[in-house]
Amino acid sequence: MASTHWLRTPLLAGMLATTVSANAANADERPRAREAGVTIGVLAPGPRNAIVDVAGVAVGHATVIEGDRIRTGVTAIVPHPGDLYRERVPAAIVVGNGYGKLLGISQVDELGELETPILLTGTLGVWRAADALVEWQLARPGMEEVRSLNPVVGETNDGYLNDIRARPLRPEHVRRALDTASADNLEEGAVGAGTGTVAFGWKGGIGTSSRRLEQSRGGYTVGVLVQSNFGGRLTIGGVALDALRPERLAAHQAPPADGDGSIMIVVATDAPLDARLLRRLALRALLGLGRTGGSMSNGSGDYVIAFSTAPGLRRAGDGTAPAPAAKVVPNDAMTPLFEAVAEATEEAIVNSLFRARDMDGHRGAVQALPLERVLPLLRR
Repeated sequence: MASTHWLRTPLLAGMLATTVSANAANADERPRAREAGVTIGVLAPGPRNAIVDVAGVAVGHATVIEGDRIRTGVTAIVPHPGDLYRERVPAAIVVGNGYGKLLGISQVDELGELETPILLTGTLGVWRAADALVEWQLARPGMEEVRSLNPVVGETNDGYLNDIRARPLRPEHVRRALDTASADNLEEGAVGAGTGTVAFGWKGGIGTSSRRLEQSRGGYTVGVLVQSNFGGRLTIGGVALDALRPERLAAHQAPPADGDGSIMIVVATDAPLDARLLRRLALRALLGLGRTGGSMSNGSGDYVIAFSTAPGLRRAGDGTAPAPAAKVVPNDAMTPLFEAVAEATEEAIVNSLFRARDMDGHRGAVQALPLERVLPLLRR
């Protein structure tokens, strides 16, 4: 189990006194786990501790908040800045529990490649997001003769805070997430596809983290982005926090903290991994989910999408590999990558909770994880 370390610095003391508040009005006032002094695991993160530490990967969000009942959005993960259809990246998808609506899974399983960006959104927005993604990509230069496209769109159900039956997602929201995708995007919490999500009964959202291996272990980077919307018994760094279940603390009705819900986990790496090895890597991301107390319950949709950005493994539109092809990592060198993805997934989930803020919505209010209660327990 991953360990939790406290960074005892003057910055931490000041932060606990001034910025850690369960009632923070802005996500910028809430720290990431490491900013609050909590370090998950033992491996070093990349320079930004985010999926965008994998060179070329870009992230974009469109947040949709309308009136008092619409709380949703879309998040785009773009594997590289080139022509994704003609420079397809190797990919794999792992299903932890299949209660979900992940589009594009069968072709990725069959061919082991991605030909579009990955979109995340709310459950009943999946098909509208996919349609807008197809329109956006077909309109790009060089796509005039393309007659088949496999959009990959994942979801979690944001129906507690969001009037999900209204299906408010529009093409301009999808285009905004895609067109603004940036290699510098570090937004977390109630943003994009995480706008209306709930995790462990607390406000969930988007979280991200990364790990960079030492040169002696390959020097590769593994980055993770999650859309957290699941339940269970919250554990951070091995410390059980079940006593802080929201229904025991909230003065108002709280959403259930049982295991039902969903999580989308997107894993990027620059390690030269083919689809078979990426599947092995994706399986280990579920270890990070388990460390936070998730149980992949009956009503939970838990998916991992993993891809490699290694240029030598990209495939042309006809399925051929460009030459020279990169040599893939051997099986017996995969363990450091397994360790990296488990730690990064765990920390990304924790970041999604730390960075989220209180939110009122369609069926009630959801409180952000009360850091002023959590941090002393972790410290102890």
